[in-house]
Amino acid sequence: MVKYAILPHLFASPETTKAEALSGAERGSGRRFALACRSFELCPLRALRGLMKELIRKVLEDLGEDPDRQGLRGTPRRVEQALRFLTKGYTQNADELLNNALFDVQYDEMVIVSNIDFFSMCEHHLLPFFGKCHVGYLPDKKVIGISKIARLVEMYSRRLQVQERLTTQIAKTIEEKIKPLGVGVVIEAQHMCMQMRGVEKQNSRAITSSMLGNFRRSAETRMEFLDLIFKKNNK
Repeated sequence: MVKYAILPHLFASPETTKAEALSGAERGSGRRFALACRSFELCPLRALRGLMKELIRKVLEDLGEDPDRQGLRGTPRRVEQALRFLTKGYTQNADELLNNALFDVQYDEMVIVSNIDFFSMCEHHLLPFFGKCHVGYLPDKKVIGISKIARLVEMYSRRLQVQERLTTQIAKTIEEKIKPLGVGVVIEAQHMCMQMRGVEKQNSRAITSSMLGNFRRSAETRMEFLDLIFKKNNK
């Protein structure tokens, strides 16, 4: 079965009918079909191989560069590889990531994993934002493998993101998968879209939090979590 991706109407190709394009998909005509079907919404995934490099080459041309000069000849390929790595979280899901890492443990004290480094891409400007993520939860009947918390942060950060959504996705996934008494997530990040462009404030950082369950209801629980992550970091 041919898998399809949705493409915007980037180019017009009135001489090619949709039936002809889909016929080309079944034959697996690769790049030629990718060029032929750009005016349609559906395009086989395998036909998209190489399309990103062509678009990156076009971007370089629009910037006034010569993509055939020595330093840029391999740039479209390298940029494609970098973007696929930086957005690899789209190919992962929480169930597979946490498989065999949920344990029945009689432990009802707070579990905290702090200073988890992360790198993500701002969906507004496709510029990096990066920093530290702190995660805490109160177990009920299950705990999660500590390394899996870091992997969960990695999975969601390797997508086009905004910091607010990233924070809530991590918290809600932990709440859904192990049903703890409460979850707290705090993210501190620097945003290149603020430091390299726009207001150009190099020392700024954004802090976001998501508090669920007892972390939201109980000020004492919330303060214990915040004290543990911030007092230790400020020593």
